[in-house]
Amino acid sequence: MSSGRPVNPRFAEDVHLDQVAPGPAIYRPRTEKAVRYITVADKEGGPDLGYVWASDEDDAAAWVPRGPAGGRALAEGGHWHTRLTEAKGRGILPSQALAEILSNPEGNRGRALPGPLTAAPNSAAVKALAQET
Repeated sequence: MSSGRPVNPRFAEDVHLDQVAPGPAIYRPRTEKAVRYITVADKEGGPDLGYVWASDEDDAAAWVPRGPAGGRALAEGGHWHTRLTEAKGRGILPSQALAEILSNPEGNRGRALPGPLTAAPNSAAVKALAQET
């Protein structure tokens, strides 16, 4: 009892694929390779807000909020994430992005502390440090 028409008329239509522009370029959010990081201190004298870390080996970088800093640390993350995204969009290495942050250390609620970068074995170590009280 076939009429030659598909049961659902949509099945008879041609398939069209639309090309979608990619989203913003971002560094990888984690790595098992060695990282270097900077501390972001609260401008109002509260606990440190978090860390910005980077690894050129895996083209990775991210913001890690400190748990004890609470909502201020989470809110501050948008600023550092935006700066990292802009740096990746310009095609610079993660270590260069950290150097830019240190040359212009002001955030919304925090400020990147000057001084040498601190080394960690990987991004998970920085995340664990951020959870310490």
